[in-house]
Amino acid sequence: MNTVVAGITYRALLGRRRIVLLILLPLALIGLALLLRLTGNDDQRSAWMLMQNFAISTMLPLLGLITGTGVIAPEIDDGTIIHLMSKPISRPAIAQTKFLVAASLLAVFAAVPTYVAAWLLVGNEDGIAPGYALGALVAGIAYAAVFLLLGVITRHAVTIGIIYALVWEGLIGNLVRGAKDFSIQQWAQSIADQVSDSPFLKADVTLGFAIPALVIVTVVAVFWAGQRLRAFSLTGDE
Repeated sequence: MNTVVAGITYRALLGRRRIVLLILLPLALIGLALLLRLTGNDDQRSAWMLMQNFAISTMLPLLGLITGTGVIAPEIDDGTIIHLMSKPISRPAIAQTKFLVAASLLAVFAAVPTYVAAWLLVGNEDGIAPGYALGALVAGIAYAAVFLLLGVITRHAVTIGIIYALVWEGLIGNLVRGAKDFSIQQWAQSIADQVSDSPFLKADVTLGFAIPALVIVTVVAVFWAGQRLRAFSLTGDE
């Protein structure tokens, strides 16, 4: 991890409008948890529905899109990435550092609020809170890698990312049995199910498939992003 690149990336991402979305989505999750608690719906079923339908299915992929594309796509669009690549820093190191920045932000803005929201409803009962928090953390790492790659290979990363998050992850990945094996949020639910003993959590993807898939997708996406950066010339053209 290059500390100079990391510092520049943190300042750029947290100083832009994206920070508002990074804060609003977790606050909405915690706010919904508080509302459920105040209305007497602080039970495992309510916690499972909130985690399943909002935290994992909606908040996590959107935060992944915001951070994964946000760490590099704007710099490519406005040409400032060229100044960074003109420094004596390897292109793969740039990609790896930006991936780590995105992953760390997802740990803070996705995994932690997921744990807090579930804990507000059921505490640590049957491992629901730690299960979903770990699932959000691991899946967030994969999302960071995938959306980082998307930000490198296309100037329409946000549009394509929204379609991917809403159509594939939110619709097809939840309804089509064969597609579930290739859905990051389904892998997250598999992790959560392994940690939790709650009868409401039932994963459709086995842990033996989910873990290798998460590792492969993350490693390949970060590696590919680094190789794509090698193809950029100092004029900004590929």
